[in-house]
Amino acid sequence: MNLIKRIMIPLGVTVIVLLGVQLGNLHDYAKAADSNQEFPKNEISKINTSQNNLTFVLIHGSWADVSFFDETAAALRKQGHTVYVPELPGHGVLNKDKNVTHEQITNAVVDYIKKKDLKNIVLLGHSFGGTVIMTVSQQTPDRIRRLVFFNAFVPLNGESLYDQLPPPIKETFGKLSQASGDGTILLPFPLFRDAFANTASLEEAKALYSKVKPEPARPLEQKLDLKKFYELQIPKSYLNLTEDTALPHGDYAWHPKQSSHLGFFRYIEGDGDHFTTVHTEPRMIAEKFVEAGRD
Repeated sequence: MNLIKRIMIPLGVTVIVLLGVQLGNLHDYAKAADSNQEFPKNEISKINTSQNNLTFVLIHGSWADVSFFDETAAALRKQGHTVYVPELPGHGVLNKDKNVTHEQITNAVVDYIKKKDLKNIVLLGHSFGGTVIMTVSQQTPDRIRRLVFFNAFVPLNGESLYDQLPPPIKETFGKLSQASGDGTILLPFPLFRDAFANTASLEEAKALYSKVKPEPARPLEQKLDLKKFYELQIPKSYLNLTEDTALPHGDYAWHPKQSSHLGFFRYIEGDGDHFTTVHTEPRMIAEKFVEAGRD
């Protein structure tokens, strides 16, 4: 009994002291509020985490260019966020080099971020862009606030994007690449319409398809060294539009098949398909980007 008393009495004193400290802090805050005094700056900084001023770097996917994010980027800027959208080698105005490698794409984005001295960024990748933000983050981890995978591929270490595809799709892409003569893949319209723009009207799908250019196959085929990525402690989010069937639902679905590779992550969900919704519902997509990107 004496032993219990010797333990419990100091413990009780400790609890009282700790409670006194906490209650004292609360009393100080109440006094500050009543007297219109300012709260301690260090406490305010804990509350105000710059949620209203995010800096996004948006990385588009295959069969796209920087214009893919035009409407959504405008919606984000209207909300007060800063947005950068670098073009990828082999795409858009840089599409002359059809033999581009994944390393060249990675280095181009890394150079873009460093030249603009971007810091505390939300680095978001769509589709193929997921593989790019993985390799970029290995070179610029100190500049990244959070990684956001937007219906994006998340290969494991030593895998390629191709390794994430169902065998029939992989076989189709291989045949299209061989038939092209220059190692590119042009999606047939029926495949684009049903898998990439399935929520669009026929007219909308045709308008989107008119901007589609042949995609260099080599970066999709390359095995990626992602060992460092899987050791990084950068926070991650996965944004999944549930009507996106660019990866068929089931065993190869974006979520949970691709997202589960991330381990611990924040999951955000919305309605929409792979190509249409960023153009037709930019305000909603922008809000989802913020949900995924904030602390």
